[in-house]
Amino acid sequence: MEKYRFAGRTAVLTGAASGIGEQLAYGLAERGSPLVLVDRDADGLERVAARVRATVKVETHVVDLADRAAVAALGEELASTPVRLLINNAGVALGGRFRQVTLDEFEWVMDINFRAPVVLTHHLLPALTAEPGGHLVNVSSLYGLIGPAGQSAYSSSKFAIRGFSEVLRHELAETGTGVTQVHPGGIRTNVAKSARLGSGVDPDEAAQHQAAFAKLLSYPPEKAAAEILDGVENRRTRVLIASSAKVPDVLARVLPGSYGPVLDRLVALLARRA
Repeated sequence: MEKYRFAGRTAVLTGAASGIGEQLAYGLAERGSPLVLVDRDADGLERVAARVRATVKVETHVVDLADRAAVAALGEELASTPVRLLINNAGVALGGRFRQVTLDEFEWVMDINFRAPVVLTHHLLPALTAEPGGHLVNVSSLYGLIGPAGQSAYSSSKFAIRGFSEVLRHELAETGTGVTQVHPGGIRTNVAKSARLGSGVDPDEAAQHQAAFAKLLSYPPEKAAAEILDGVENRRTRVLIASSAKVPDVLARVLPGSYGPVLDRLVALLARRA
């Protein structure tokens, strides 16, 4: 498959108002891609759009991806857009063991992290595959490679998007459409900081875990975005970002049934050093 060409080719990007999504928007604009930016944060979305309007054409949509009807309406609205690149980047986190979260809380994570990408991909697939050369990016996570305790909803959603991406990679190969699944590690964004807690989680215990985990979030989002766009250009099927994703990936392959204790010790060591 030939390298992906960004210039003049419309890209749809979710979660564009901050973090990796914001940096992806800037990187796409620098490469000449007209942009369709999606986020629930109207002010943040407008700030990002204003920064790139002088460079490329920008269209914005303020949508809460947890709203199933709104996501379906967005997909229908964008279906007629000549999209060549779709980046399903938006995501939320929910801390808590399975017994500590309600089904509504669990479904909220699944709706945003998995169902919304599926719906948007379904609506935009005809445009992406209308001619060879389109590309799809689904942002999974480190927790789409491993499933640690306390990440029941988040890890489930990220394993789901990983499986969805792998299936589409095989199905879309004959159309000349590339698929990249992304597994970021400890990226310095607000996803972990803004994570919700399950209703049954003890707030004090959660605060301790969150403080320890925050020390591991050191990888710059702009560097992560650059690696993702490089992966798109070169049609890479997987992009693992930072050693905090690469090392656990190896552990899960070498010790598929027993990586948990090893990973716990490794995380504790890294937290002390941070």
